[in-house]
Amino acid sequence: MANRSISSEQLLEMLNYDRVINTFLVTDEAHFHLSGYVNKQNSYYWAPENPQELHQRPLHSERLTVWFGIASFGVLGPYVFEDNEGAAVTVTSERYVAMLRNFCEPELCRRGIDLSSVCFQQDGAIAHTARASMSVLRKMCPQHVISRGDDVPWPALSPDFSVCDYFLWGYLKSRVSISKPKTIAELKPKINEEIAAIPGQMTRRVKQNFGLRLKQCLRNGGRHLSDVLFET
Repeated sequence: MANRSISSEQLLEMLNYDRVINTFLVTDEAHFHLSGYVNKQNSYYWAPENPQELHQRPLHSERLTVWFGIASFGVLGPYVFEDNEGAAVTVTSERYVAMLRNFCEPELCRRGIDLSSVCFQQDGAIAHTARASMSVLRKMCPQHVISRGDDVPWPALSPDFSVCDYFLWGYLKSRVSISKPKTIAELKPKINEEIAAIPGQMTRRVKQNFGLRLKQCLRNGGRHLSDVLFET
């Protein structure tokens, strides 16, 4: 709880600077299954007692492993981790570095965003925090890396802070599954279509929501948020 409070204070301080607020980039990956299931292995459920609920997972469902970044300027991505045959692959540090160099950095530049003012957030996944990955990030966003053990520490086990966890994955799943894509070839363009349709006003409100969550965490003494709804 202490780590969450410290991180909340530092993150709120960063958000108060106009130069930074529009370039606070929250990032993550998820598996998008053809069944409509979205897997987030670092999402957790908190409750005072065991709810005794079972969450079914598809068996051998075809999937895409997709990376996104989201900020008040919009959504960066998708970037799909796949092999030459289009099959999903594990996100390793080597593949993550390739994504940063060949997609993330060029795409930010294409949008006219000053890299020196980008605050890049990521969780503590091994591929993210590997030496090679952190070296690229520190050069890309000097002194503005929000990650485990870096410029601003990102608290572990905090999906209630992550825009991807509390907004993006659920929103995309609900939108993409409407048309019930039956093949990966149908799923890819549907994800792109729904990302392109997200209005700028929505991403700005989601960003405001993030600030409210940080303040609520401080009021809660660093505890995880419970029974709190924030409009997006």
